[in-house]
Amino acid sequence: MSVLEEMRIRSLGVIDDAVVELSPGFTAVTGETGAGKTMVVTSLGLLLGGRADPALVRIGAKAAVVEGRITVSEGDAAALRAEEAGAELDDGALLISRTVSAEGRSRAHLGGRSVPVGVLTELADELVAVHGQTDQQGLLKPARQRGALDRYAGDGVEVPHAKYAAAYRRLRAVATELEELTTRARERAQEADLLRFGLNEVAAVEPLPGEDVELAAEAERLGHAEALASAASLAHTALAGNPEDPESVDATTVVAAAGQALDGVRAHDPALAALADRVGEISILLADVSGELAGYADQLDADPLRLAVVEERRAALTALTRKYGEDITAVLAWAQENAGRLTELEGDDERISELTAERDGLRAELSLLGQALTDARTEAAARFAEAVTEELASLAMPHARVSFAIRQTEAADEASGIDIGGRSVVYGPSGADEVELLLAPHPGAQPRPIAKGASGGELSRVMLAVEVVFAGSDPVPTYLFDEVDAGVGGKAAVEVGRRLAKLARSAQVVVVTHLPQVAAFADRQLLVEKTVDGSVTRSGVTVLEGEDRVRELSRMLAGQEDSETARAHAEELLATARADG
Repeated sequence: MSVLEEMRIRSLGVIDDAVVELSPGFTAVTGETGAGKTMVVTSLGLLLGGRADPALVRIGAKAAVVEGRITVSEGDAAALRAEEAGAELDDGALLISRTVSAEGRSRAHLGGRSVPVGVLTELADELVAVHGQTDQQGLLKPARQRGALDRYAGDGVEVPHAKYAAAYRRLRAVATELEELTTRARERAQEADLLRFGLNEVAAVEPLPGEDVELAAEAERLGHAEALASAASLAHTALAGNPEDPESVDATTVVAAAGQALDGVRAHDPALAALADRVGEISILLADVSGELAGYADQLDADPLRLAVVEERRAALTALTRKYGEDITAVLAWAQENAGRLTELEGDDERISELTAERDGLRAELSLLGQALTDARTEAAARFAEAVTEELASLAMPHARVSFAIRQTEAADEASGIDIGGRSVVYGPSGADEVELLLAPHPGAQPRPIAKGASGGELSRVMLAVEVVFAGSDPVPTYLFDEVDAGVGGKAAVEVGRRLAKLARSAQVVVVTHLPQVAAFADRQLLVEKTVDGSVTRSGVTVLEGEDRVRELSRMLAGQEDSETARAHAEELLATARADG
């Protein structure tokens, strides 16, 4: 479980420089009115992405700084989100820092990295639920209320919700593909016509791989046939001689004479013998080349008709490469690829029919699953509301009644909704239900959303009751209450403390309070004190233990630290809290 270990606060409001050390269980923050207790709530709000108000900066300071250390479990949602933002854990802890300048500029750091303030806001839902007079988070959000109810309901909602979510995702994919096919039908038909025309052009020419390269070489040869024949003939004469001119000198005869001259003396010197062998090789090579030149000249085709055929074929191939590829190999690759694309486009009508049938089937399935979700939520909401109402009776709100409003919004038309209770309603990834927690603070009052139906103190108590009922199901590991005890005293105050202690068994709870009955139930009590100059310094936030805690509870009870009656009552409160624990 994540735990907020400590916060360091500098130049924020009346706080000059103070460290707030928190307990994994229940921590109570107490002190005289105006001592700066609510700065704990304000500081935590800043750490979690709250609005940066330059008016919070202590007079004379350049900036206010709040630093927090939160232990997180490896692999939990907060740790993963922080790592995504580039943050690094410090021995299993996440370090968060927020700076607000007197000019209004704000900076945030997470795990040693500078991050947008929005990243801290994203972490807030995973780390802390804040309930205060002016800063309500968590369960006040309708989407969070639905999620809270679903987790409270357990398998009754989880099973149909998982099936619904899978069907919803598939319906979104089907609808997207169907919309693309239908809205782009004209574009796809035009694309099919162009591909069909191009493929027919290629098929009519019937090009062969590499044909354009071979024909280019043949055209070059046919276009220069006479020059090639003349050159081959002259070269042959130079090598083999002219039969009609016995006096002519040719290379073959000269090389042969050289060979004969060397053959007579080659036995006397190995070096000369090697040269004689090379001359012999030249003589053989000359004879071979001479013969091939003669054959080349005889076989050379100077047919102008063949040249015309080749050029015509090349023109047809060039028409294809101009449109479909840089050469015939590329043209053939284009044809192969787009033959498959044409088949896909020509199958649109059949695919549209398949998708339409699947869409209608999925919508019918979602209607059944959506109705199951609504029924499960309605049943769980009645149990949840009854349990919260019972809690409120012990929190000085005996006549308050909590209920859930589970409703749906009518769809604009039948095609855009699913059928729930015989009506076409708007739906989303979590069903068709809009869930809202309502409060009727006294008999005869109309139930209203809890954010509007309760005063600040009542709202905190409602939130406390909800959190106690919901303890163990809500993933938020830390709760901070400010003014949860507003308008409460006596026995009801003891019940508030008892329920905060109960909540602290499954989560970390931090409470800013002025009631000793609440503070007595805390595992750790912090005292916030001002110095003579009106500021709270590092030594101004202290952990109270033993006699110091009894003295502070006495002050809270009677306004006098040394009152024997108050001391006795304080010790009795502590004994009651320990017995409860």
